[in-house]
Amino acid sequence: MRPSRHELPELAELERLIRLGAGHLRARTEAEVAVGRYTLPVHVLTLGSEAADAPVAAFFGGVHGLERIGTQVILAFLHNLLMRLRWDPLLEHQLSQVRLVFMPLVNPGGMLLHRRANPAGVDLMRNAPCDAAEGVAWLVGGHRAGPWLPWYRGEAQAAMEPESAALCAVVERELLTRPLALALDCHSGFGLRDRIWFPLAGSRRPIDILGEVYTLKTLFDQAYPNNHYVFEPQSRHYLTHGDLWDHLYLRSRELGDRLFVPLTLEMGSWNWVRKNPRQLFSRLGPFNPIAPHRHQRVMRTHLAFMEFLTRLAGSGPRWLQGNLRSQRHRMDAMHLWYRDV
Repeated sequence: MRPSRHELPELAELERLIRLGAGHLRARTEAEVAVGRYTLPVHVLTLGSEAADAPVAAFFGGVHGLERIGTQVILAFLHNLLMRLRWDPLLEHQLSQVRLVFMPLVNPGGMLLHRRANPAGVDLMRNAPCDAAEGVAWLVGGHRAGPWLPWYRGEAQAAMEPESAALCAVVERELLTRPLALALDCHSGFGLRDRIWFPLAGSRRPIDILGEVYTLKTLFDQAYPNNHYVFEPQSRHYLTHGDLWDHLYLRSRELGDRLFVPLTLEMGSWNWVRKNPRQLFSRLGPFNPIAPHRHQRVMRTHLAFMEFLTRLAGSGPRWLQGNLRSQRHRMDAMHLWYRDV
């Protein structure tokens, strides 16, 4: 049994888009989650090239059930693509060269219950089988005390939760098998600025692909010189145990000569609260824009960056060669992000 559109509108909208995209979208249910009388699907959608070596851009949202805006932004981008496919031959050509993967609602049970965690009380972003290499902040960095406290990792040695296991399975199957894969995971709930974070979350050491991340940032800044994003390693603010993207990034480094760039969009929800402090009295208010005009602004703000990642995935032979991958870019990145480490 499915919840009503009123109870979980994001799932209803996702399934509407699956129907709308018939003939273009390919959808599968990666996992199912039981919540009371409901059985909720964790959907995965693919669009574009079926070639085994096609580059991939992937978009994830709803890992934290309170952060509905992340799911909504991805659904808005998917709607944009499906509408354009009706008339845009250039988009058709682009998608013949690139594969897009969407997992917009990773934690439907948490979203239905208005919880950050999944129905079992586990924070999915603390649930991977990896520990931070350095000390983490109490509670927020992940703990095993029990699900009655936020940021619970789950029991030691336990299998991953179905939702986080499904996300990892999709990344292993759809992204880590490709020569080039870019991923964007959409979140909210931190800071006054919109930030693009990259691993590691469990260590302050620079990642191996730091030069490529800096190149990506540089190309976006050149194309959109008035953009508002702060690009930085997540470890600049806090460290965590069990980060899913740390786990998957480290897994990608074991697989040889492939480039996997996982990014997190952390929407600056404190700015929405600053402009409307009454949002603090709503369970969803600290994580989502409530005023209609702010919601509409957010829904269109991030489309350019998502389109940029789609185009960048299809342009690997050009942006990953020559001077763009020189040692100079890694040195510039070290100076920008790690000069105090």
